[in-house]
Amino acid sequence: MSQEIRNLEPKALWNKFADLNAVPRPSKKEERVIEFMKDFGASLGLETFEDEIRNVIIRKPATPGMENRKALVLQGHLDMVHQKNSDTVFDFDTQGIDMYVDGDWVRARGTTLGADNGLGVATIMAILESKDIPHPAIEALFTIDEETGMTGALNLQGGILKGDILLNLDTEEDDEIGIGCAGGTDVTATAEYDEEETPEGSVAYSIKVKGLNGGHSGMDIHKGLGNANKIMNRLLFDGFDNFGLQISEINGGSLRNAIPRESTAKVIIASVYDEAFVFDMQQIVNEIKAEFQTTEPNLEVVFEKLDILPASVMPPIAQFYFVRAMYTAHNGVYRMSADFDNLVETSNNIAKVEVGGGNFSVQCLTRSSVESSKFDLANALRSAFELMGCEVEFSGSYPGWSPNPKSEILDVLVSVYEKQNGEKPNVAACHAGLECGILGTNYPDMDMISFGPTIHGAHSPDERASISSSQKYWKFVLEILKNIPLK
Repeated sequence: MSQEIRNLEPKALWNKFADLNAVPRPSKKEERVIEFMKDFGASLGLETFEDEIRNVIIRKPATPGMENRKALVLQGHLDMVHQKNSDTVFDFDTQGIDMYVDGDWVRARGTTLGADNGLGVATIMAILESKDIPHPAIEALFTIDEETGMTGALNLQGGILKGDILLNLDTEEDDEIGIGCAGGTDVTATAEYDEEETPEGSVAYSIKVKGLNGGHSGMDIHKGLGNANKIMNRLLFDGFDNFGLQISEINGGSLRNAIPRESTAKVIIASVYDEAFVFDMQQIVNEIKAEFQTTEPNLEVVFEKLDILPASVMPPIAQFYFVRAMYTAHNGVYRMSADFDNLVETSNNIAKVEVGGGNFSVQCLTRSSVESSKFDLANALRSAFELMGCEVEFSGSYPGWSPNPKSEILDVLVSVYEKQNGEKPNVAACHAGLECGILGTNYPDMDMISFGPTIHGAHSPDERASISSSQKYWKFVLEILKNIPLK
């Protein structure tokens, strides 16, 4: 780990982040970071335990003079999104994140940084370790598998936590105080098809869509970014309709909560159409690039003729329905909120597409702050894919977090922010899936709020954390701890 990260201010925060980022922590593979966190709590002599689902809880008594303040839950999630550039050689299961300083930003070399939610976790670790930070009684709640299922939050039982107030440290703009968020559900369409042998007289191509920005499928969904799966389908649709293109395989996207940056397909066409196909595809690529020239200036579509033909392909009738279902399936913003300015209410991300070997699957993440609207869009997607004979499954549904206009801790944060910065914070709901809504189902009387340092490009290899913002945020945290309301 580069010493330049550990030398950054505030050292307490960045050193704990460096410690954390040395531990591999993929979603659903958190065993090592769970043991790391338990060892950390035990080394401090603090009450440390894990619950049935393996969330880690560490309790620290109030510092002298703060015993009469309401008990506080500090919450962050242990797992991180694992994304890397296609030309980056990196094993998330065994390697720690390779970080470096770039001006005011901390970045990772070719991978996600893990600042989401590693900086929140590191903040809590620094407070637990401190001997000179005044604070009320603290329960540190480190949840698992937030990024791919909200598993830790969904399975946290009522009665474990004793705190009155919860601070979720998972917001990504330092001037924003989160008071609500979207819920979500996974929509997965699957089907089988009988492959047919590749016809004689065919030529094969690899098509690769790459260079897209990607990003968080909630916080960035309104930015008009390209979705590699939808762009790929435009090419396949045109190639099929005009030249009889047949698909051998597709591999597009990766994680449900990341806007897909890349997609690769292997296809065949009749050799008689070879020259016309290449010309036509280039025309379409030029059109797509023109559409995305502002939001996706680095978009590339690469065609490569293959020396070896695939043995089998999808039959025309199955492909007819597949490319049309993909075209029909909504991607992006579905509805803006009628109650909050510039807030996305409902959206969908066509996250991952896999085709080959007689099977295909399309995985989506549908989000909404309105439960009925969430399932309205999910049913629209379901209908598009069921019409072509797919089985469609809804899974991993989690609720949104409704704003509490009488929040006592909100008043504290707004007051502290104004005194420190001379301006009002942006108090808002967000279109990401925070754990507060889920935690509130078993802790309905807990007063909850969310905030954090500025992090850009989360869920993509362009993820970066602002150093100056971390300093602003750290001062904010320390002052909040001093001003927790009396019991």
